[in-house]
Amino acid sequence: MNGTISMIMLMWICTLGNFNGYERKVAGKVMGEDSLGIPGVSVIIKGTTTGTTTDANGFYEITVPSEKSKIVFSFIGYLTEEVDVNNRSTIDILLKMDVSALQEVVVTGYHTQSRKSITRAISPALSGRAPNDFYFVPGNTEEYKGVKDNAYQKTLKNPLSTFSIDVDKASYSNVRRFIQDGQMPPKDAVRVEELINYFTYDYPQPKKGDPFSVNTEISDCPWNNKHKLIQIGIQGEKIATENLPSSNLVFLIDVSGSMSSQEKLPLVKAGFKLLIDQLRPNDQVAIVVYAGAAGLVLPSTSDKKEILSALEKLESGGSTAGGAGIQLAYQVAGKHFKEGGNNRVILATDGDFNVGISDEDELEKLIEEKRESGIFLSVLGFGMGNYKDAKMEILADKGNGNYAYIDNILEAKKVFVNEFGGTLFTIAKDVKLQIEFNPAKVKAYRLIGYENRLLQDEDFNNDKKDAGELGSGHTVTALYEIIPEDGEKSSESNEIDPLKYQQIKVDQVGANSKEIMMVKLRYKKPEGSVSKLIEKPVFDSHTSIDQTSDNFRFSAAVASFGMLLRDSEFKGEATFTDVLALAKGATGKDSEGYRAEFLNLVRSMDLLAVK
Repeated sequence: MNGTISMIMLMWICTLGNFNGYERKVAGKVMGEDSLGIPGVSVIIKGTTTGTTTDANGFYEITVPSEKSKIVFSFIGYLTEEVDVNNRSTIDILLKMDVSALQEVVVTGYHTQSRKSITRAISPALSGRAPNDFYFVPGNTEEYKGVKDNAYQKTLKNPLSTFSIDVDKASYSNVRRFIQDGQMPPKDAVRVEELINYFTYDYPQPKKGDPFSVNTEISDCPWNNKHKLIQIGIQGEKIATENLPSSNLVFLIDVSGSMSSQEKLPLVKAGFKLLIDQLRPNDQVAIVVYAGAAGLVLPSTSDKKEILSALEKLESGGSTAGGAGIQLAYQVAGKHFKEGGNNRVILATDGDFNVGISDEDELEKLIEEKRESGIFLSVLGFGMGNYKDAKMEILADKGNGNYAYIDNILEAKKVFVNEFGGTLFTIAKDVKLQIEFNPAKVKAYRLIGYENRLLQDEDFNNDKKDAGELGSGHTVTALYEIIPEDGEKSSESNEIDPLKYQQIKVDQVGANSKEIMMVKLRYKKPEGSVSKLIEKPVFDSHTSIDQTSDNFRFSAAVASFGMLLRDSEFKGEATFTDVLALAKGATGKDSEGYRAEFLNLVRSMDLLAVK
């Protein structure tokens, strides 16, 4: 009897506890006005710190403490929504674009920007810089190296186009940061190839024995109907995480005073925590920090608890001795060098090197020397206001590593979790492309982007010439806009006077060939010094653009978007409306929602653009 009474009392207490501590799971979907889910929306219980974010498809789930709770939905560029729970378990939300905030802009030169942050960006036209100078933004010290769009090349005179691959993606996330803050990004912050390669593409995996596959596609050019567009896609072999070589990593973290704001050191720590969670028992991590001086915070270890504890204790303060930090990080990496493993320094900074080795030539020389020893350098950029994009891009290029800009925790997840293998594990180095165009088929051509990656034609066969690296599962995409030989005369294809002392003619071999071009690719294995060659002829199957793959149409849309942001002379008849229409029909699987986010950026720019 006593046992029965006790059980009844226990049930009553539990019921009372549940009544007083009401808890209910609420789930739903957050959509835009096009009924597509919005990824990354902040979902917070009003008056608390309890919250979550929507997933790649706009879905969320959150536990609320009371039927009287209110849930607040907010996302940059959209009006905030606040709703009452009222005992509901499903709440779907439609967010509307915040037109008033996006349209509250001022015009400076060729750019528009928010009145609330006028010192954050200014038109290059007003900066007084030469085309190849560094770009200094008045009111802060952000810095971008000048980029001049590739011009058309006459095929008869210059049939070869040679460049290094580029898997850096920093430009896209940095551009996103400007747009989400209601600003036009500085022209030189927009590197079109990095916008294109921010996204993965559904290319076939390579055949056995090759580290990557080479894929091509040709169709009409969306922004110029007299021209054609050629896509070259490289797919790196995806290696299962358990089969990747063990890692010897050194986190080199800037803890100077400039890193104190929320989007810098706190985000660095949150991002590295995601990476630590991915590490295996055979991976090791050391932590080196630098401010007024460099120091070893954590000797190399595989103990995740020790790594997390050391990371959590980091605080910012002092000036920035970046060079000294890099030297110490390389020393630590060399001490624990793993033969056949992934030996890498990962630098996290805003790039504001102001003490120590600040001379770029000295830094580049140091990094190149260490690269030859098998220790690579990856660079992660954070923050705004004093961001040094130009310096960090150069360091990563010289260090055989990646360069990413991390503006939020979802970007950190992309870099450290979703693209773990590609970010950290190199499967091929010094990857170069050389395209030979057939002058019987192509009058002129233009490589879209890759301005900082162009090589001399003779560099292609020179194994001493450094080039780009490809990581596990990485894709690389390049686009050429071409003027067909049999097409109408184009203003871009300027004729020259006939030569007096020699004649340049189409060879009979080219005239009889159906090939439009030949793609040649050279690469080395990560530990190798001699390159291997892959060749692939390309034919024009005269496919209409609506019959092309999602890969082709989406990369074309992103390229057009980049040219519009740069106000490129080659943007043709492109508009943001056209970009949106082309991209909307080519989002593909988009399991992480990156392409859906791109659509929102295009919509924002359509509102920001001067009408």
